[in-house]
Amino acid sequence: MLCVSLYEQQGRHCGGANIQRERGERVHYFTRRAMAGRTSSWGLLLWLLAGVCAADTGVRVGLATVETTDILRDLRLTGTVTAQHDASLSVAAAGLVADIVVDTGAQVAEGDVLLRMDAELAQLRHAAAQAQVAQAEVRARDAQRRLQEAQSLLPQRSIAETTVRELVADRDAARATLQQVTAEASLAQALLARHTLRAPFAGVISLRHTERGEWLTPGQAVFDLVGLEDLRLDFAVPEDYLASLQEGASITFTTAARPAQEFTGTVASLVPVTDTAARTFLLRIAPADSARDALLPGMSVSARLALATGRQGISVPRDALVRYPDGRVVVWTAKPEGGALVARENTVTTGLAFAGQIEITRGLTVNEQVVVRGNEALQPGLVLAPTGDTP
Repeated sequence: MLCVSLYEQQGRHCGGANIQRERGERVHYFTRRAMAGRTSSWGLLLWLLAGVCAADTGVRVGLATVETTDILRDLRLTGTVTAQHDASLSVAAAGLVADIVVDTGAQVAEGDVLLRMDAELAQLRHAAAQAQVAQAEVRARDAQRRLQEAQSLLPQRSIAETTVRELVADRDAARATLQQVTAEASLAQALLARHTLRAPFAGVISLRHTERGEWLTPGQAVFDLVGLEDLRLDFAVPEDYLASLQEGASITFTTAARPAQEFTGTVASLVPVTDTAARTFLLRIAPADSARDALLPGMSVSARLALATGRQGISVPRDALVRYPDGRVVVWTAKPEGGALVARENTVTTGLAFAGQIEITRGLTVNEQVVVRGNEALQPGLVLAPTGDTP
């Protein structure tokens, strides 16, 4: 009603400009002729009206209460996703590459064949060993049969005891020979198996180092295999933070591929002073199950840890701070005066920043109401209208 009355008064001073009200709700604009004659006066009136209406309703703001909290220290780190299983595979026997079954990028299961070598000679040795086993088995059975026949004649004294003892020795020798050739056959089988390279664990072939027809020797890298299970995050952390970290502590991290999505994890292990030159230690993080599908070995990750400082203090939401070009840092508070909340400017000194909060070391007290929304253009003394939009 106050705003409408002022419009009407301005209309009377505009040289016959007409203002009409419809049901007390809407006001028509002035005629073009009247407006042309009173442009500067009209602008001044609008400014006054804005001030009057703002004073009538109050500036809409969001408030938060200053509280005592545990002061934390934010530690931001950049690390790498690593795999628990990461191996450079080699063959166990020298020979020529006969067949390459997989290539770079292939996903394999544990036990899958990756490469076959020329195994002709190994196969022949294995076949010869198996033949010797067959012969030894026949001889062992024959020696046992002859011994049993001789032992059956002893009661009739139809055979000398010396002969029986000799047959026992022959039987034992045949058994020993069978054991020997069986072991040799097993050795030949193992050597033959070494001409086939299999995946020791499930993963992806990250690099292939050989070609068909190449001569390989034990210890020479053939494939790089990286497991996609049991991933972890490795960070190099300055040793100054060692005492503040504990196994099982939770962290928040993001990946370069999904910078807007936050994931969680826990501290799995701490390895002090792994780099003596840089004086850093290895911090290993176990990601939560919900993050595993977003991680691949070699990815860059950024983590944020909130470390305890062992002290308490007051803090406010980060949005409560207003910084000016002259270096001042201000927090606006809502003070009750005359039945209304009035804006008051407070110059503050800040401390540590953590978890969206800013420590205030000077300028505020506990339980004060600070403005966290709508504080960009406040002036001292303005009436405030809290909206309930608080952090």
